[in-house]
Amino acid sequence: MDKSLGDIQREVDAYISQFKEGYFSPLSMLARMSEEVGELAREVNHQFGEKPKKTDEADNSIELELGDILFITVCFANSLGIDLTEAHNKVMHKFNTRDAGRWTLKNTD
Repeated sequence: MDKSLGDIQREVDAYISQFKEGYFSPLSMLARMSEEVGELAREVNHQFGEKPKKTDEADNSIELELGDILFITVCFANSLGIDLTEAHNKVMHKFNTRDAGRWTLKNTD
């Protein structure tokens, strides 16, 4: 089932809202996001880099680590009242205007 960013933000908010603690502070979420990015880096290094996993290491995946990053990003946005669809639209506008001639387009023939 496809979900919009708005759907995802509402789903995460419903999950977090059931707990008295609610969202973490922005500084704690930034620290948590940094931790998750580090875990993603570790998985990418294991899969594509020169550092193989130890035999006793957990079998995490890039997919799960990206999912964790998405979750904490949504939590961060929700806690600050940021609509991620609008944020995405603004970023795409920036890329499509500021960087319009920066990259070589693929041949569309």
